[in-house]
Amino acid sequence: MFDKELWSEIFQSIGKNKLRSILSGFTITFAILIFTLLFGIANGLSNTFESFFVNNASNSIFVHAGKTSKPYKGKQTGRRVKLSNKEFEYINDENGEKIEYSTARIYKNFDVSYKGKRNNYSIRAVHPDHQFVEQSIVTGGRYLNHGDIKDHLKVAVIGKLVREDLFQNKRAVGKYINVHGIAFKIVGVFEEETDDNENRIIYIPVSTAQSLYQKNDYISAINLTYNPKMNYDEAISFGTLITNQLKEQLEIAPKDQSAIRVRNYAEAKKDSDQMMFILGILILFIGMGTLIAGIVGISNIMVYIVKERTKELGIRKVLGASPNSIVGLILLESVTITSLAGYLGMLIGMGTLHLIGDSFEKYFITDPSVERSVVISAVIILIISGCIAGYLPAKKASQIKPIVALRSE
Repeated sequence: MFDKELWSEIFQSIGKNKLRSILSGFTITFAILIFTLLFGIANGLSNTFESFFVNNASNSIFVHAGKTSKPYKGKQTGRRVKLSNKEFEYINDENGEKIEYSTARIYKNFDVSYKGKRNNYSIRAVHPDHQFVEQSIVTGGRYLNHGDIKDHLKVAVIGKLVREDLFQNKRAVGKYINVHGIAFKIVGVFEEETDDNENRIIYIPVSTAQSLYQKNDYISAINLTYNPKMNYDEAISFGTLITNQLKEQLEIAPKDQSAIRVRNYAEAKKDSDQMMFILGILILFIGMGTLIAGIVGISNIMVYIVKERTKELGIRKVLGASPNSIVGLILLESVTITSLAGYLGMLIGMGTLHLIGDSFEKYFITDPSVERSVVISAVIILIISGCIAGYLPAKKASQIKPIVALRSE
């Protein structure tokens, strides 16, 4: 039960010994403040690295063609390499289960209009798997399917900002838009949790773009995701394999670094995870060091408090106080100061992180924050440590004879 007199005595003791209480509390507050800031900044760095992969699946591989930098098999340096449906199908046929999703891409920019409203948009001609490579969320209708590819249908999936521009958020699915002079039926609306540019794109079937706008089977790029069961080293080796396969298929010198450009997320993800692991260990080491410093501070202060109050404890014993009540009083006072100071440190730390916000993005710190449960756990560790640190001297003091305690200086 709540003992009003006991708590009144505790706060009276804290009030009478302001300097001691402030020094005790400052040690705890500072330890929790530093702990909170360190973990918040670490999470901010982690958020920054994660944002690098938000636009696409984290197991993505992107293949683009460039120009040759070395002569090979009678072909000149500076030859522009062109990817086509043949290379796309070859990569899929050769690698089978190593590929999760795959799509070709063709990039266009066209004027698009609907009932007098007109704007210029990026047009991407893709395969149905592109939805999963790009992590697009269909919010209305459907995405492109294999029937659209097979029959060269004039259908389109538009981004949510295209819908806002042309339809003012009215229903767009089933309506027709004019894409560079050709009518396309809208079959779906998508959105991506990223910047606005990605939501201002129109997707059409790759076969339709090739037949209407190119009159050939060229593609701009090949995008795919590798089997998620692969580890980073296997995925990196797979990216190298794709590069070698395409060089052989397109008669490119094996050591030519510019003709085929492969961007493998596994490489960046591996480096990112290694960096975050090292940073996590470093932050944990510093954070634990801060807590240990706080524990040492509490221990020293508890020893001092008990020694300072030896005469008071003797008087309590003369008046009939039991050893357990004396120990409990000292520990409860310690827990009270530690809890209040720890909570204050948590509030200051989390408030500082909130004020920082995204202003530190230039330092690769995005949305620095820390789970409240993590900080509370640190406070609990300090409370338990304070109890352990205070128990032994308190127990020893509670067993001292009253006459000895009264003579203590």
